[in-house]
Amino acid sequence: VIACSVDSHYTHLAWINTPRKEGGLGPLMIPLLSDLTHTISKDYGVYLEDLGHTLRGLFIIDGRGILRQMTMNDLPVGRSVDETLRLVQAFQYTDTHGEVCPAGWKPGADTIIPDPTAKKQYFEKQKSSQTEL
Repeated sequence: VIACSVDSHYTHLAWINTPRKEGGLGPLMIPLLSDLTHTISKDYGVYLEDLGHTLRGLFIIDGRGILRQMTMNDLPVGRSVDETLRLVQAFQYTDTHGEVCPAGWKPGADTIIPDPTAKKQYFEKQKSSQTEL
């Protein structure tokens, strides 16, 4: 896990030295990468040339180098660390077990067996708890 922005390492230092309650990041357990040349941001398609800044991008790349999830948010909308962790756990689960993790799945919850007959078990359980859209 890494974080990357087009800001300098001096700006990153200011962010981590500023507590969250004051609008900073506070101490982090992951590296912050400075993309001053904008090369990484351009390669990942999040760089806004006319603004000289980036969209808020999130990329989950597995150990084989395969892009599993890509999310880009407009500048005023943040991302959810909890949702990112849930997605990583779901990808790991499906890779290990070969089952389908439905939307909102969390570790320990029911999964869908990708078989025309077996998948019905999951959907039968869900009928009583679903809300109509």
